[in-house]
Amino acid sequence: MKRERSYRTEAIIIRRSDFGEADRLLTLLTRDYGKLRAIAKGARKPQSRKTGHVELFMRSQFMLAKGRNLDIVTQVELIEPHRVLSADLVRATYAAYVVELLDSFTPEEERQVAIYELLRDTLGRLDTSDNVRLVARYFELRLLSLVGYQPQLFYCVVSGEPIEQADQYISPEEGGLIAAAHLSPAIRARQVSAGAVKVLRFLQTRAWDTVAHLQLRDDLHRELEMVMHYYIQYLLEKGVKSAEFLYRLRRETISLTQNQPLSNDSPNML
Repeated sequence: MKRERSYRTEAIIIRRSDFGEADRLLTLLTRDYGKLRAIAKGARKPQSRKTGHVELFMRSQFMLAKGRNLDIVTQVELIEPHRVLSADLVRATYAAYVVELLDSFTPEEERQVAIYELLRDTLGRLDTSDNVRLVARYFELRLLSLVGYQPQLFYCVVSGEPIEQADQYISPEEGGLIAAAHLSPAIRARQVSAGAVKVLRFLQTRAWDTVAHLQLRDDLHRELEMVMHYYIQYLLEKGVKSAEFLYRLRRETISLTQNQPLSNDSPNML
């Protein structure tokens, strides 16, 4: 959609930083115009009406004016503050992970309503769900589908044959599951258990209201995370900073709980 000189849109703040002496530089995922950068002038001043309305993950109605290089925030009306996310370090870290993935996979100024709604719904689930691990896995698969990287989980990507729900291999380079009989040394892949294959298929093909009732073992949660991070990091050709912070947070939490020295291994999911 073409932006007018002054325009209104619903948006979620996915990045922010200090700008100048009193302003904030925001990256907004808007419902109508895609990802935009904008300046909230004076937002760091205590008396500003924008103060408290331009924090990370907040969903608001924005009035913006087109600028030469950056658009200007002229008015903000808060819709959803996500106060639980701001008060809970674990939930906030998962939210940061979700936002970092979305930011990495989406270009600027490209309207994608489905991606906006996915982020909106995911942040709401991270606010309220007792199973943030499942929220993250569901988001990953949905995002990959929307940006054109949906992994093939039902057919072998080498032979094209239906693949059994058994221990298999997954290759981000090839785009999905590979039957063991068709795996060659030239293909980069990692093993994935039959249980993980079953859950990944379920997450990929079911609505959240159905997925939300899943109860999974901790070891299966860990495997799902490792598989998805392996897949995503290959696509991005880099690590995900917020995921690394989450690993560190887990190590420190377990160390404090068990009174043990820190390990470099990724521990159980929080």
